[in-house]
Amino acid sequence: MYYATVIKHFSAAHHLRDYEGKCERVHGHNYRVELQLKSPIVDRSGMVADFTVLRQALEKVLQRFDHQDLNEVRPFDKLNPTAENIAKLVWEEMNIKFNTRRIKVSKVTVWETESSFATYGPS
Repeated sequence: MYYATVIKHFSAAHHLRDYEGKCERVHGHNYRVELQLKSPIVDRSGMVADFTVLRQALEKVLQRFDHQDLNEVRPFDKLNPTAENIAKLVWEEMNIKFNTRRIKVSKVTVWETESSFATYGPS
């Protein structure tokens, strides 16, 4: 299996609903988002997918969150803006674009800090 991964960053504020602790108050993160695609074969040029195309697609999804209060941006106006929920949303949107007979979205990892992250992907 071949894997291709791109990384993008965005900065945003959020707070967690139904949570007791410091994260119930508004605070910010410099998020790191990793998108990984997989394929059993590469194309004629030897790639799973063009990194530029992957970065542009990921950027398009993330730009609506950059420098925003995530609790005010759909779907996080109703859904808790946790790293887990952000990873799932990004995976779902990337899966629409990159789900072909050859290529699948393997996983999306969202880092809130250098030591804290959540990953979503099919089992």
